[in-house]
Amino acid sequence: MKRLTVAALGIALLILVAGNTFGEEYMSKAKRWMDRTIGGGGAILASDGIQASHALVIDAANGKTLYSKNERERAYPASTTKILTGLLALELGKPDELVTVGEEVAPEDPEESRAGLRPGQRLKLFDLVEAALLPSGNDAARSIAVYIGRKAAGNPKLGIREAQLEFVKLMNKRAKKAGATHSNFVNATGLHERKHYSTAQDLALIAKEAMNNKLFRQAVQPASYTAAVQTSANPSAKLQLTNTNLLLQPGGANYLKEATGIKTGFTDQAGYCLVSSASKDGKQVIVVVLQSTNKDVYPDARKLLQQGLEKASRPAK
Repeated sequence: MKRLTVAALGIALLILVAGNTFGEEYMSKAKRWMDRTIGGGGAILASDGIQASHALVIDAANGKTLYSKNERERAYPASTTKILTGLLALELGKPDELVTVGEEVAPEDPEESRAGLRPGQRLKLFDLVEAALLPSGNDAARSIAVYIGRKAAGNPKLGIREAQLEFVKLMNKRAKKAGATHSNFVNATGLHERKHYSTAQDLALIAKEAMNNKLFRQAVQPASYTAAVQTSANPSAKLQLTNTNLLLQPGGANYLKEATGIKTGFTDQAGYCLVSSASKDGKQVIVVVLQSTNKDVYPDARKLLQQGLEKASRPAK
């Protein structure tokens, strides 16, 4: 074992020299080899049975990596994008602000997930965030983007497309502030676009920031939520929202009582994705699973959450 370690360290020096010549892509591949060879990255969980192509477990208290698998490789985030969308809404707006949704709620894809919003409806910003996060409403996410984009630009009459582009700028700026420097977001929903990508590591960093926000934590935890929706015909209408995160649905096969969030995602290109969190005895972990399958995404996440909680640091007394 000592010989292997010494040899690996020697090769690491050669990799460092070669990396200066061949660039970042070479270094990234070389690092993954080193991780497999001498256990780099501080990962301490078993990898057996994880089917997702990309995965990461971090201790939410200190950011320590507990398990990693292709965590720095690009992947499509699908609707886990809405973690960033919801966080920006709650950071740049007030939860009780009334938002009137417009034509941006019209479907951009006939099969996209929707909360059921219609033009002219008015609802509180927090309820709009719930509509984006729980049922993964693309209509709600676009409404957030338009509202916050106009607000940031100081122009309430800014066009729908222009407002969304303003919001995208905010997304990328906020992602970088969180340390997510290997992502590029081009929409608020996660609908597939080739230049819309992230990594498991970046999504974990964004999720960690989001879960430090009290209102965001509150938004992602319920199994269901009733939003108040004002219309001209009915000023006290209700919109029932159901969380697509099966970790939070009591009685289901995938329910995990320690789970506290966060967001599901799926497109044909991204596969099944889940950014999840759990808390037990004061310990908190965040798990990112990308490009899994319908059959494996929850077993992947549950196993990593449970193992992560066993290995995470106990809070200081």
